[in-house]
Amino acid sequence: MSRIAAGMGSLMQNLQDRAIDIDDSARRRWEYSYDASNYRLRPAAVAFPRHVHDVREIVRLCAEHDVPLTTRGGGTSMAGNAVGEGVVIDVSRWMTTMEEVDVDARTVWADAGVVLGELRSAVERQSAGELTFAPDPSSVSRATIGGSIGNDACGNHSVAYGRMSHHVREVELVTADGAFLRAGRDGIRAVDERDHVSVTRAAELDATLRSFTQKHLGLIRTELGRISRQVSGYQLGALLPENGFDVARALAGSEGTCAIIVRARVAVVPKPRTTALLCLGYENTVESARDVMPILAAKPTAVEGLDLSIVDIMRHRRGAASVDSLPRGNAYLMVEFSADTIERASADCERLLGTLRADGRVLDHSIVTDPHERAKLWKVREDGAGLSSRRIDGVQTWPGWEDSAVAPERLADYLAELLPVVRKYGYSAFMYGHFGAGCVHMRLDYDLRSEHGRQEFVNFTREAAALVVSHGGTLSGEHGDGRARSELLEVMYSPEMVELFRAFKKSWDPAELLNPGIIVDPAPFAASLALEGLPEPGRGPEGTLPFAGNTHACIGVGRCRATSGGFMCPSYRATRDEKDSTRGRARVLQELTRTKGANLSGWSSPEVREALDLCLSCKACSSDCPTGVDIAEAKSELVSEHYRGKPRPFTHYSIGWLPRWLPLLTRVAPLANFVGRNRIARRIGERLGVSARRRLPAFISARVTRRRIREARFSDRADVLVFADSFTRAFRPEVIPAAARVLGESGRTVGCTPAACCGLTWISTGQRDGARRRLRRLITLFDDGTDRPIVVLEPSCAAAIRDDGPKLVGGAAAQRVASRVQSFATAIDEALIHGWKPSAPPPERVVLQTHCHEHVVFGSEAQHRVLQHWGVSAITVSSSCCGVAGNFGFEAEHFDVSMKVAEHSIRPAMDAATHASVLTDGFSCAMQVRQIDPLRDSTHLASLMDPARAAGSAEDRPRTGFADG
Repeated sequence: MSRIAAGMGSLMQNLQDRAIDIDDSARRRWEYSYDASNYRLRPAAVAFPRHVHDVREIVRLCAEHDVPLTTRGGGTSMAGNAVGEGVVIDVSRWMTTMEEVDVDARTVWADAGVVLGELRSAVERQSAGELTFAPDPSSVSRATIGGSIGNDACGNHSVAYGRMSHHVREVELVTADGAFLRAGRDGIRAVDERDHVSVTRAAELDATLRSFTQKHLGLIRTELGRISRQVSGYQLGALLPENGFDVARALAGSEGTCAIIVRARVAVVPKPRTTALLCLGYENTVESARDVMPILAAKPTAVEGLDLSIVDIMRHRRGAASVDSLPRGNAYLMVEFSADTIERASADCERLLGTLRADGRVLDHSIVTDPHERAKLWKVREDGAGLSSRRIDGVQTWPGWEDSAVAPERLADYLAELLPVVRKYGYSAFMYGHFGAGCVHMRLDYDLRSEHGRQEFVNFTREAAALVVSHGGTLSGEHGDGRARSELLEVMYSPEMVELFRAFKKSWDPAELLNPGIIVDPAPFAASLALEGLPEPGRGPEGTLPFAGNTHACIGVGRCRATSGGFMCPSYRATRDEKDSTRGRARVLQELTRTKGANLSGWSSPEVREALDLCLSCKACSSDCPTGVDIAEAKSELVSEHYRGKPRPFTHYSIGWLPRWLPLLTRVAPLANFVGRNRIARRIGERLGVSARRRLPAFISARVTRRRIREARFSDRADVLVFADSFTRAFRPEVIPAAARVLGESGRTVGCTPAACCGLTWISTGQRDGARRRLRRLITLFDDGTDRPIVVLEPSCAAAIRDDGPKLVGGAAAQRVASRVQSFATAIDEALIHGWKPSAPPPERVVLQTHCHEHVVFGSEAQHRVLQHWGVSAITVSSSCCGVAGNFGFEAEHFDVSMKVAEHSIRPAMDAATHASVLTDGFSCAMQVRQIDPLRDSTHLASLMDPARAAGSAEDRPRTGFADG
């Protein structure tokens, strides 16, 4: 680090003088010490350029101070090519501009930081669904254009659309000396012809590369481009005369070692009208690979393979329903056909099935045409890397030999030899991949902590490398060589080709500033391993944090950085800052637990507070993160430990203890509501941490609530119990009789549980001892010796009893009560499945906002199914957190972020259906709706389905009371 440290002080000052966003804080460096690989390198600083001018200044000054550079997009590299010790340039935060699609040319310009999924959505929107962007790696929801070009990424549909390099038409780039150039099929030129430095550099580079290529035509033609997935090394074949001297394509797969790509013009393709999916079950993976060639002859758009281990983990983590469309077998191929009609696509599936039956390898099959079922099956494949990062018994697995590829016709023979090598070293393999392209992804349970385990890792990797080369294959089929495979290029290529790679790199980057140690002059692949010397989680030396949750499980997949789909991570979607992603937070906590000295400060550490400050405790990461990292639990534990025996913030006593105050406040409801509207009281509350801008709910008189409970006519001999939580009683008591009427109409006898508190607000404010006491009392009251379902009206309370009860209280009673708990939506979904028909007429249109905790514990499908079965014709779904998430949205310091989170999903959903009721079973969601639009109708599912609505009772129409803010 001496070379880097010597220049960093002056470099930081120079960049800050130029108003360039660069951060060398410990927390920021911790966040960027990892990608999704096995490696850990702490950068000296992280820069966030806003435009190409910033990139040029960063590069120029780093060159001047001899500080190396690593460019980073989504940070999802499994090869270790997105970490480095100098300055990391993150283009994903600000360099995210897309131009309009050129429909005639079928191309679009996009900044390097644009996420592939966002580009695809924009292309489809602008072309009215006629065009799309084809590359679809499993990280499509967070991988960026620049990173995908750098790795030459592919995806599930590569048999139809090829690699990323096949879609790159031109790139704009910054060289190691700061020149701003455009490269394409016609060579290299300056972007701005008035820029003398860039004009000169373009001419020099163009001439050098042409001469270089002409001199080595034979070597390039014989060693490169032998198979479709030969990504290892540099793609010098693109420079051949017959390939049009395509410099842009030659830079694809260069992993940021030659130049910094800042913008690209990429091709778009016609979007398939419809698709059908043929799932084939086999005895084993090798048998499935033997059918790849006849499948390819049928010209499908995707041929993906996975083994039973992936399916078993999916079943374990996501439930049996997540894999119930798969056929019988121990290994699977997923074959997709696109066509103008679903009938033609299905016929293609049937035709192929007939061919395959003749060979007799297929054990079972299913043809899936329903879009929802297809998406569910693709989810099994797409979540493979994350889900297989942890075996069912909890042992973690790692990348390393996860990207080899051979010609498809050699795949079965390669696997037949590779799998015995895996077993020889005692590893368990979790395998999936793009079998139609001969590419195999594999995670193995290496021991990277001990010296012996690391030596075995080295021995296995070298043996596997020799094996794939013996089959004419490549070390990397799409992830790049990075730190994981660059050292092994000498096994795959001749010394002359390795030297040619070095010359190519030197022509671009003579000072070796760009991503050093990758491809050329590589670092040893067993160096800088993140786990080296670390003990197993939970077995660290005295002084390590025992209360950092399961954050050690984060492997950097980056699903939390997705900007669409799923509920996590709402704060990242609001800020687009790595520190506010689940991954960023987990990495900070991982760094804290690495050494004794950094661990002792816990929550009082500024790095921890900064990382966790904007965590909404929505818990979405615990279900949406493929590795199940639960930052909400880690935050609760850290806060609990920090404040043990100390005074707490006011909001912990006001909002955190609100269920304790509600019996008193509802007795004096008029006075409480008057204070809630009083400007002086609100200003005082603001100073104490409760936002004056947040609309407060109107407290309902305890007398009204008692009348509502009597109205429910609960039975002492009930076969189902309703739990009316503190918030429902205090703010929405009309939901209680409505729920009783709906459940009663469904054919059940309805009773009521004893009054109790689940301790949720104590959990979210890190008061775990208080939460434990309340949950223990609740469990004692509810564990009545029966197995009657307990229908909880507030989904966050249902989730607390189901999920937190067994964790905080433990024991058989907690498990028994948890197993009985249902959210109201899941109870009604069950009734509809058994044939019940509601008497209340369905509304024509509904906006659906599922509470985050309900999504996590019960899933987000029940409410949607209920509305569909009921007959609601139009359902607009808000697919993310509303932004309140319990106490978070009430806190003065978090109000602005809370409202920015709302901009992501709930506000657009409301805008798209301006006259529809908003279904908000979660009370915090109801509050956010009224914050956005005080006149908007927000209602609980029970109120919406209440049979009293059919009778036209004004008293029982859906409503939620709020005080004026």
